This record gives sequence, C-alpha cells and structure tokens, in this order.
Amino acid sequence: MRLGIFAKTFEGRTTAEELAGAIACWGFRAVQLNLSCLGWNTLPDHLDERRCSEVASCFRAQGLEIAAVSGTFNMVHPSGSAEANLRRLETLASACRWLDTRMITLCTGTRDPDDLWRWHPENVRRSTWRELVAVMKRVAAIADRSEVTMAFEPEIGNVVNSAVKARLLLDEVASPWIKVVIDPANLLRPEELSRTAEILEEAFEWLGSDVALAHAKELTHDGRFGELAPGEGAVDWDGYLGGLARIGYAGPLIMHGMPESKVAAGVEFLRSKLGLAGRNN
Repeated sequence: MRLGIFAKTFEGRTTAEELAGAIACWGFRAVQLNLSCLGWNTLPDHLDERRCSEVASCFRAQGLEIAAVSGTFNMVHPSGSAEANLRRLETLASACRWLDTRMITLCTGTRDPDDLWRWHPENVRRSTWRELVAVMKRVAAIADRSEVTMAFEPEIGNVVNSAVKARLLLDEVASPWIKVVIDPANLLRPEELSRTAEILEEAFEWLGSDVALAHAKELTHDGRFGELAPGEGAVDWDGYLGGLARIGYAGPLIMHGMPESKVAAGVEFLRSKLGLAGRNN
C-alpha cells in the first residue's frame, strides 16, 4: 500500500503545479483529485483536452498518480437532477484518459433535498432503491463506454449505508465497471463505535473482492469527522489496515477529512502502521 491524500486538503493553491507541489512535498505518491481544486466544477459541462493534459503532466512531474477523480452527485435527489448530472459524468469519464486516471468516485445519494450526506426516511423505500439501481445501470454504461471504473462509497447518510446494501447494489447492477470505495469512518454510526471490529469484518467479508479504493478518515469518539488526523480518534486502524491486507488490497490509501495542519500527524501515524520509512514511500 502507498499513501495518498485528497487534493482538497490543500486549500489556497490556485494552479495544478502549485497544488501538486504542495502534495508531493509530504512524500505522497497518489492523490484523489476534485476538479473544484482547480476552480472548475466537480462535474463540468465541458472539459478541454489540452487543459486536462496539462493538469496530468503537473502531477506526473511530481511523481504523483491521480488514483481517482471525484464525480460525486446525488443519484436520488427528489428534484430529478440525476439526468443532468449523468450527462456531466459522461463528460468527466471521457476526459479521464487526458487526466491520466481510470477511476471516478461516487456516492449513492439521499432523498434529503439540501444535504448530500444527511439521512432521510425515504432512503429505505423500495421506489428509491429502484431509482438508484436504474441510475447506477446508466453509470455502468458510461463507465463501459470510457473504460473507467466507477467506485461508490457506502455512507451512513446515503441510500447505500452499509456493506450489505453495497453488496446488493453491486449484484443487482452486475457490471465489472462498478466497484466500491471503503472508508471506516463512513461505515460507523456514533452509537455503534463499540461494534467497530464487527462492522469492519462484515464490510471486508461482503465487499473485499470489489474494493477498488481505500480511504483513511478519522472519527472523534462521539462520531464526528473533519477535525482529526488518522490515529487521533476512534477508528480501529489495526482492524481496518489488517482487513485491507487480508483482502490483498495493494492500491493507494487516501487520507482525507482533516485540515492541512493535521497532515504531518496523519502521515507519521500511517507510515508507522504500514511500515513505510522516509518521505519517498
């Protein structure tokens, strides 16, 4: 495994060259890019080959793999906005060859009209599930046309809020292009932190063969994130990293969900856990 990080962790960089340099100085070897970091829309209406290729060149020059690019949108928004976002997702998928990446990350969305990460009671309705499956099958068709993996992440506030539901979606869509992003923090409800080992074991058992990307985000002991570096909170990192090892995961481990001021602590902790030495690992 090699360490990577969300590009959005590094705020205030105005060019791809500046952003890649800020990331590389910590010794990261991989990055998950959101086009919003470059002042573009996450899901744009149009992408230019020359500009995308220049971005990819900046990251390559710093020894950074663009492991994935974010393409998150609300697949089941009550307004029906998925249609327009699917067109934009196709634009992003077509541009992945210029951006030098073969993966787009997604979420399954929520019926909440205002907050992409907030649970809504209608998330459990059969009609919502049918709508999600229909959208995801169109995502799979887009992925097939561009030969890009689409990896969705189970989130406790989304329709797919557990490993079991993720397995159901994978099996129902039945596409080799649809995979999973795993993040321990997004599988754990505050009231279930005492069951962390059980929940992680379940996730790896149900999803192990379809994990395409691993995230590393920390939780506070009352179930919040966005404040702490890995190793400073409630996540069972031995259990999580051990689970990744058991399924044979050899891709990047993408840190996120913390301010830039916490990067040093997170890097030191995860390097120690992974047995990585020095700034070139």
